[in-house]
Amino acid sequence: MSCGVWERRVTTSSRSGRYSDQMEEARGSLYAEDVHFATLGELSVAAREQLPPEVWDFLESGAGEEQTLRANRRAFERCSFVPRTMTGAAAPRTDTEFLGMRLELPVLTAPFGGDGLFAAEGHLATARANASRGAGMIVPEASSHSLAAIAAAAPELPRLFQLHPIEPAERFLRLAADARAAGYTGLCVTVDCPVAGWRERNMRNRFAPDLANFAGNFDGEGDLGVAEMFSHLMSPDHPTWTWERLGEVCAQTGLPWLAKGVLHPDDAREAVDAGASAVLVSNHGGRQLDGAIASLEALPGVVAAVGDRAQVALDSGVRRGSDVAKALALGADVVVLGRLAAHALGAAGQVGVERMHELLLAELRTIMMLCGCARPADLGARIQLKSG
Repeated sequence: MSCGVWERRVTTSSRSGRYSDQMEEARGSLYAEDVHFATLGELSVAAREQLPPEVWDFLESGAGEEQTLRANRRAFERCSFVPRTMTGAAAPRTDTEFLGMRLELPVLTAPFGGDGLFAAEGHLATARANASRGAGMIVPEASSHSLAAIAAAAPELPRLFQLHPIEPAERFLRLAADARAAGYTGLCVTVDCPVAGWRERNMRNRFAPDLANFAGNFDGEGDLGVAEMFSHLMSPDHPTWTWERLGEVCAQTGLPWLAKGVLHPDDAREAVDAGASAVLVSNHGGRQLDGAIASLEALPGVVAAVGDRAQVALDSGVRRGSDVAKALALGADVVVLGRLAAHALGAAGQVGVERMHELLLAELRTIMMLCGCARPADLGARIQLKSG
């Protein structure tokens, strides 16, 4: 028989917590016929069909002319595998550790706010799905649900809490303390958003969502309210923090932290010098500075800059398991999923996000085997990134 592609069903052993592959019975076909979402693309199509057009544009849009949004995808297309055959490699394993979190899949979902716009349960569903499939999560400051509620939805979930470095620092520290008390093991500090990007699709749509969808961690009582927070992010008329200031504030939290939004090697070095335990190579999915370098193109330089002093994550432009494999091959320890996770959430809530992880894992393990790799770290010798 030729090498047919059989539908793989990925399951988790409740005792060992490790993934295993089980071959689906053929039932007269090489591919499963009774699965609701056969591909990641079907999840995206379902989300677009269900979400209001202005919400879909809010999710999909980039800044300016959306050059960087498109560049993120082109960078993955320029990255090619150079497989080795007959290597004797063992069955692929994807489990890893990132910032002390044990993961079965080298993936975290991104801290996209306004999750209630995509599904009523929002990140409560994302948390349960991630926990059930061995992925991690970065919970956003601007979630529709509080950090405590998300923690309670999936107590065993490996999770970080995301914050913006803006004044007053007392609020930053209070939320960090709340996160620590709720079992979060680290912080993700978004450093590339001193002001929101120039997002023309939202402007054309006169997009005015209910801010309650972003207010899960804003009480407004003697504190920065969600409207004030958005007003701050929409105005360039305020000073930004420095790496030194950020390091001093984060040192008071007692938690390791990840700097999200790093593209320049010098910023990576300064982040680590300031105390960051990891950096997230990201251009905010093309939503901040249009014309910025693609995240995947920036990744090798950042990896070289931090060396073994910090771990490295990547987001922006990731749409499938092969993209995860390429990012890991170029030096990322984990990959962070934004739009793809939001598509899955919008398509079918918790079930959609669980299916996304299943498909990502199955494709990633297939690629690893085809490249002759037993571990993600082996992929580095199987990749080349073309210039242009």
